[in-house]
Amino acid sequence: MKTILTILIISILIGTNFSQSKEMGGKEMTRQEVYRDIEKTLGKVPSFFKLVPDRSLELEWKLFKTLQLEDSPIPHKYRELIGVGISAVTKCRYCSFFHTEVAKLFGASDAEIEDAVHYAKSSAGWSAYLNGMQVDYDQFTRELIESIDYVKKSQSKK
Repeated sequence: MKTILTILIISILIGTNFSQSKEMGGKEMTRQEVYRDIEKTLGKVPSFFKLVPDRSLELEWKLFKTLQLEDSPIPHKYRELIGVGISAVTKCRYCSFFHTEVAKLFGASDAEIEDAVHYAKSSAGWSAYLNGMQVDYDQFTRELIESIDYVKKSQSKK
């Protein structure tokens, strides 16, 4: 119940802020203005952006810029290596190509890319096995915490 209330409050605040910004003179960008910003940033407007409907284009571009191009607590190279792993698991060749090339742009080596894919394969495999075997979740979490505590104690002795 607390989670639902929190989500409702956040939704109301976001909606209020959005409508206030429109009232205070903020206006939506036209398709051509969005295209100019994309071209300024990427050197061209990739064709996939041309498929996005007018009502969503500005929002999708801003989200893309924020998540893919701006700094975040996770450095670019590592975010892209995460993307490489996710792409491998979801089997999206577009995403796989995108994240691999951008990871290289940000300095990822072939060994790091291979390791990200191998890690994703291992994680997805264990996920399939644990879920398929219906391993008791509470027991799994208890055992993991016990193992983590053991490793911490072992490391503190070194």
